[in-house]
Order: sequence, then structure tokens, then C-alpha cells
Amino acid sequence: MLAQAPRTSLADSAADSIRAEISAGRWAVGSRIPIEPQLAQLLGVSRGTVREAVKTLVSRGLLEVRQGSGTYVRSGFDPSASLQKMRLASLRDQFEVRRALEVEAARLAAVRHTARDLRRLHTLLDKRGVPDADDAGASFVERDLAFHLAIVDVSGNLALAETCRFVTGYIKETIASTMGTVLPEPDEAAHRAIVEGIASRNPDVAAEAVRAFMAPMINALALGTPATP
Repeated sequence: MLAQAPRTSLADSAADSIRAEISAGRWAVGSRIPIEPQLAQLLGVSRGTVREAVKTLVSRGLLEVRQGSGTYVRSGFDPSASLQKMRLASLRDQFEVRRALEVEAARLAAVRHTARDLRRLHTLLDKRGVPDADDAGASFVERDLAFHLAIVDVSGNLALAETCRFVTGYIKETIASTMGTVLPEPDEAAHRAIVEGIASRNPDVAAEAVRAFMAPMINALALGTPATP
């Protein structure tokens, strides 16, 4: 008998109960979970509530609905839990993780890029421009993000690209944090240096360009600048 869901936020509570069974290994990856009427009885909720709970877990990648067959456990890992934990990370932590990811992306991009890739990076950097009084902050952050994610794509490493997109929200926070007066905003020359490092086809030069790019922000945080987003 599963723990019955409380009468508040029933769909979320039902999803939590199902997720707990998956996390505990009682419903293994690849196995079919009980059908909707059985789940409703086990959880003490309506079939409609179960349906909403399953939709939630499908969107998070834990469950998969196979038409005519049933609902199966797709993964035992819930990314939403990791994202919640990451919200506790300081801004300095986020910059250090971003540096680690982008250093490796630049190293791989230096080895694997094509002439077309370089043209794309230059184009995105031109579009990025610089923020000014008339520029909406969110718009500039998106343009800057597009440039940095493009470098990750040029690395040719799908796992690295997906990891960066998984933490996109935190990368945006690091970018936005440099638009005020607290942290230094890397200028266009610092961005161009990364592209030049990649173009050199020397992974060490590309990696050093990223480290130099990140250094002012991380050093400022290490010296006592408030480190929470």
C-alpha cells in the first residue's frame, strides 16, 4: 500500500508518491507501473488526479506512456530535484561550474571546429553587441547566452551541450550578475579572445582564453562580493 496523498495539491502529492517508489527501486527502470485505476486506489485519489500526476512525471522524463501498452519507468533520476538543490549554490559556485564546462567546450571546439563554425561564432558575437541604456536586460542576456551555447555546440560533445542547457537558468544568472555594478562585465575583447583561441586550433590557448574571461568575476567574488544570486 502506497502512502496516500494528502488532500492538498493532490496531483503533486501523487506524483511525489510515485516518484518515491521509483527512487526506492520498487518500480525499476523499464518496468510497467500499475494501471490508472490501481494507482488511484493505492494513492487514495481520483483517476483524474493520477492522470495529472503521470503527466507531470512524463514531462520530467521519469515516466513514458506507450499507447496500448501502459506507462513505464523511463528513468530513476528526477532533474527537478537536482535543480532545487542547485538553487542553494552561491554565485561563485555557479561561475566555477560554468568555467569548468566552458573551458572543456573551448578545448574541444579548438580541435573540432570548421570554418562555418567560426563564422557563426563571429556572427553571434556581432549580434550580441554591448548593453546600453536602451537595451532590455533580458534581451542582452539571451544574445550573450546564444554566443556561449554556440561554443558548446561547436565542441561536438552532445553530453556537454545537454549539460549546459540543463543549467541554462544558472548561466543566465551569471550573465545577468555582470550587468550591474557589482561584478565586472567581460568586454568584447574578452569574448573575441575566446573565438581567436578556438580558431588557433590549440586547445590550451582556447582554454586559457576562457579562464582569463572568467577570472575577473570569480576573483571579485572570492574577495568578498556578495556571492548569492
